Amino acid sequence: MVGRTFRASEHYEVGREKVREFARAVRNHHLVHWRGDIAAAYGYRGLLVPPTFASVPGHLAYSEIFPTILRGYDLSQMIQTDQMIEYHATIHEGDRLTFEVCLESFRRAFGGDLIGLRQVVFNHRDEPVMTSRTAIVGRSSVESDLAETAAESLMPAFNSREGGPRRKNPPLHVDVPTIPRPEDHWRGAGENVVAFDSLSVGDRLPPRTVRLTAGDLVNYAGVSGDPNPIHWSEKLAHLMRLETVVAQGMLTIGLGADYVSSWLGDPGAMRAFNVRLTSPVYVTETGAEIEFTGRIKAVDHARSSAIVALDAKHRGRNIFGRATATVALRRQAVHVPGPPE
Repeated sequence: MVGRTFRASEHYEVGREKVREFARAVRNHHLVHWRGDIAAAYGYRGLLVPPTFASVPGHLAYSEIFPTILRGYDLSQMIQTDQMIEYHATIHEGDRLTFEVCLESFRRAFGGDLIGLRQVVFNHRDEPVMTSRTAIVGRSSVESDLAETAAESLMPAFNSREGGPRRKNPPLHVDVPTIPRPEDHWRGAGENVVAFDSLSVGDRLPPRTVRLTAGDLVNYAGVSGDPNPIHWSEKLAHLMRLETVVAQGMLTIGLGADYVSSWLGDPGAMRAFNVRLTSPVYVTETGAEIEFTGRIKAVDHARSSAIVALDAKHRGRNIFGRATATVALRRQAVHVPGPPE
């Protein structure tokens, strides 16, 4: 199956309240995710989705396609290790999205199988709006007690013993598309607060500390559709030899994306976001804290863009082994007027 691409059988329509629900789950407080008048002031045609929003319909696409390209693997028992995202255009409320998933690589590693997946998201005009590459570690067979506990802990929608998600038709096999570079199809990023001419290599972003609770993990699991019980079941986490429940990788990545976009002033100006996950975030009864810092790693004068190197720590350990964001910038700071009185 390596190298083959499959398209999900149905599209996903981005709902206004789903945008707000997801923004709340990943602490994306910029008003372009919440208020139509503010989004319009930034030049968007509706509420802008948060940078990692595509993980929501992405879970649905994976749950449909996995039984075809990765038989014997359980989405609820996979651990994410890498996430790379390229943004070709902005995604708004009301957009109808379709997904193509390609199994790019497969090899033995880390006591399991290291699986590389590419997902391309298309809008209703069949134009690519986003490309993501994900690396996950899974096992095609698990211990019986682990499988039993996982089945008991799963939400019914993801539990095969309860019927699980069923597709009406098998995924369609299509040729692997040629994906354009983000700069070839960028549709405009709205107004930015940070000005390119104000930045220099080595400049640091203001630090931020985010506190997570077990409730945040449960909420994100429900909002995003992440089926892995290690994020809310201590029993299963212990069976997986974890200290306690751990935060979802995409939740920590979403928090990191918001850290950058909040400093930038416009979430739609992000062109790429790449993260390698290296250490879990354990969320105990007293919660957990993640400390974010960042610095300007490089600037591109020809494109008025910059690369931000991002660091995230939990209990003094780096949870991101490599994290960078490429952002588009205006030459001069631009004031975005608020909504009319």
